[in-house]
Amino acid sequence: MVEAMGQRRRLGVAAWTGGAIAALVLLVGAVSLVWTPHDPAVMDVANKLSGPSWSHPLGTDHFGRDTLSQLMVGARVSIAVSLVAVGLGVGLGVPLGLLAAARAGWIDEAVMRFNDLAFAFPALLTAVLITALLGPGAINAILAIGIFNIPVFARVARGAALALWTRPFIQAARLAGRGRTRISIEHILPNIAGALIVQGTIQFALAVLAEAGLSYLGLGSQPPEVSWGRMLNEAQTFLFLDPRLAILPGLAIVVTVLGLNLLGDGLRDRLDPRLEPRRGGR
Repeated sequence: MVEAMGQRRRLGVAAWTGGAIAALVLLVGAVSLVWTPHDPAVMDVANKLSGPSWSHPLGTDHFGRDTLSQLMVGARVSIAVSLVAVGLGVGLGVPLGLLAAARAGWIDEAVMRFNDLAFAFPALLTAVLITALLGPGAINAILAIGIFNIPVFARVARGAALALWTRPFIQAARLAGRGRTRISIEHILPNIAGALIVQGTIQFALAVLAEAGLSYLGLGSQPPEVSWGRMLNEAQTFLFLDPRLAILPGLAIVVTVLGLNLLGDGLRDRLDPRLEPRRGGR
């Protein structure tokens, strides 16, 4: 019991740490909407590749643009793209999962086969296909990441909902004459919200990585839009001349993803009831 309590305490600290990191990134992105130390698009070639100074705390890049301002705007772009992409996955995937669990039969089979088909096309491949049709851009990156998230949330919602349809309180609601759609909305969805929140946090971290990867490959945000992935792409030419240009955006991505993963693990420890027997058994 002492060991279990100790582990819960450690996970609690991890969750608070992850939440603090995620909140800090959100705050930086929000502040960049109204203020940055310099205009991230303004070039000062005379001061290119300069080190940290009072005017430029994190130095400048190869065009003389302020690195701190670019990192702040990059946080905003990553958050916006990831938030919309995950929202797209939740908005379409959760109803599909609830529908499959409620109706079963051929509807359930059709939804699951759609999931299998969607999983056959990773976000990167989907982005390439969308880019070939519509051209590169942040909107197309959102579509690619969002489409990949739809089957993820559909499976989570379906699996969690199926476990509830045999519960006594659901049977009581059916005996009371409530339809499957109403039961799914009023009884199933609130009870699986914890699992969806945890999965949403995890997918948010993966979306940040996916957005950075797509932008690095030139399939995401386009100039003059700033993103951490584009900063990495532009820094690779100067990797040995000034590694700071690659280290800073790479560190921003690592810290953000780490914070979201810590937050997701902590939320899962608190919200997933299936972990309770394991804790008690240790």
